[in-house]
Amino acid sequence: MLEKEIVVDLESGLHARPAAEFVKIASSFESEITLAKNGKSVNAKSIMGVMSLGVSKGDQVDLIVDGSDENEAITTIENFLIGRKSN
Repeated sequence: MLEKEIVVDLESGLHARPAAEFVKIASSFESEITLAKNGKSVNAKSIMGVMSLGVSKGDQVDLIVDGSDENEAITTIENFLIGRKSN
């Protein structure tokens, strides 16, 4: 299991289109992925869960990844959240 604190650097945070893209990326991995903010944690593969966190630019979130592809998953998701394009 891997856990990482990340400061979100997406201009509109995880709202609407970015949240849908985030969930699509998270769902592409086999690992269980949890996103947490201010003590509330949700399944990162659930659009309603992710949007319920109300993540804005500059917010700190905790990303918890557990599974066979956790290293790739945490790197890919972190790159998305900080606005770094993946190859």
